[in-house]
Amino acid sequence: MTTPTTGTDATRATTPAQAADASDVLAVAAKYVGVPYLYGGTTPTGFDCSGYVKYVYATLGISLPRTADQQMRATTQVPRSQARPGDLVSFVSGGRVYHNGIYAGNGMMYDAPKTGGFVSRRAIWTATVVYTRVSRS
Repeated sequence: MTTPTTGTDATRATTPAQAADASDVLAVAAKYVGVPYLYGGTTPTGFDCSGYVKYVYATLGISLPRTADQQMRATTQVPRSQARPGDLVSFVSGGRVYHNGIYAGNGMMYDAPKTGGFVSRRAIWTATVVYTRVSRS
């Protein structure tokens, strides 16, 4: 699979001091488990996937763009082997992101899945994903 590159050098390493703190990200992400999916939702009354990701990071003072595709492109791609909890996991098809969530480690993620669903922690169901690191800067 050819993965899209982000707006920054995909080989650049993000130091721990620059990266969003994983324990804080996961604590905030877990706080909203059970919130219903809402297409276009950006608040705890209802989230879509990118609205949830944007909200979690905004709670920590980190601004991300609105859509899943924009979020992936605004962050730094990391190899799957270097993915850490708190990174973004973006599901790609045809060179575009159709879904995203927050990597929880061990093949798991937090996300707002689809109509009728709820924010949850669940398994990543495909290998066709791109991992990206969110920087505080």
